[in-house]
Amino acid sequence: MTRTFPEWLAYIERQHPKSIDMGLQRVRVVATRMRLERPARRVITVAGTNGKGSTVAFIDSIARAAGWKVGAYMSPHLLAYNERVRIEGREASDEELVAAFEAIEAARLSPASRGQDISLTYFEYGTLAALWLFAQNDLDLAILEVGLGGRLDATNIVDPDVAVITTVDLDHQDYLGNDREAIGFEKAGIARAWKPLVLGDDDPPASVLRHAYAIGASAVRAGCDYFFEPIDADTWRWRDVGFELELPMPRLAAPAQLRNAATAVAALRALDAPVTDAAWREGIATAHLPARLQRFVRDGVEIVVDVAHNPQAARELSRWLRDTPIAGRSIAVFGALGDKDLEGVVAAVAGQIDAWYLAGLVEAGPRGLTAEALATRLHATDARDGEAFNTVAQAMTAARLKTKPGDRILVFGSFRTAAAALQALNDT
Repeated sequence: MTRTFPEWLAYIERQHPKSIDMGLQRVRVVATRMRLERPARRVITVAGTNGKGSTVAFIDSIARAAGWKVGAYMSPHLLAYNERVRIEGREASDEELVAAFEAIEAARLSPASRGQDISLTYFEYGTLAALWLFAQNDLDLAILEVGLGGRLDATNIVDPDVAVITTVDLDHQDYLGNDREAIGFEKAGIARAWKPLVLGDDDPPASVLRHAYAIGASAVRAGCDYFFEPIDADTWRWRDVGFELELPMPRLAAPAQLRNAATAVAALRALDAPVTDAAWREGIATAHLPARLQRFVRDGVEIVVDVAHNPQAARELSRWLRDTPIAGRSIAVFGALGDKDLEGVVAAVAGQIDAWYLAGLVEAGPRGLTAEALATRLHATDARDGEAFNTVAQAMTAARLKTKPGDRILVFGSFRTAAAALQALNDT
């Protein structure tokens, strides 16, 4: 049966009874039937609570500046599914993704299965599609962003040459555990024996280090094996034993982006492949990812869109707000999913916000909250008096009517919130 690209996206959402069903058995069987072995000559896999996408963007940008042929797999997307698969800096086309889904379906329903068809989740389809497309393109480097955790994530069917864990904090506790040690163990599952494991945390959980030691992975730690520090407003330094770089400040704005950039440099250094000083500089300066403190100005009002959706990310956001003051008021447009620590997110930024506008995310399915349900969840927080709106676009319109030049509107709380904000801004 021939399907259009939108029909394929609707189809793959319906093929498994759960949206998240962690485990490698199903996806590995289909990958074997597809004869997917290595998606590129070298592979870097990136896990972490926050900073994964930005770190992938830095690695991709530097490697392409060095002349490598690079594929990057990231999730979730913001405005279009095609964002998830990038080959040589361009998004995969609808036609390429349709061909990949057709190849997956042929393997999933293979006569060799003897009637035992494999049920795949939406994310597993996407992972296999990326690996299949990468394998068609003779890549020097594939960069895989873990979707959830690491040990049981679909990306973990590929053995990386370098594994990266950006940060470890509380998120997705229903799947990964209730503390940093349990979550760290799940993320450490992407490490491989006798291969580098690059850590972006200065103080990673002991579970990560124990696992690295147990399998013989060589841990490369921030603040221990590599170092980074600002030199001035425009320049920073990265160094390890016997190697030093002076680099431009990242185009990505948040304080954490310096750490993400440093982690990306460490990951590429761990590959032990040639990168010129010019490529390091160009890659850092040009790396870009939407909705990471992405700034717009409308009628003299600054609008900032960010995907922060857990307390750790919200603390970084609060730090940026504090360090980047404005003359006027700051209004938050906040929409979030029901399985997040909403109280912790609001508490992290509350001191920097003058008024709250709460937005519903009913289009997000069972995890989405109506504005009324969100207000109920936040009744004991500083957002308790926030006005409630059915959609992010409606909340943004109301916020803009209440602002004047010199004010700031911050839109955050989830990838869905950021996507809706970007769509609304594109429409005005």
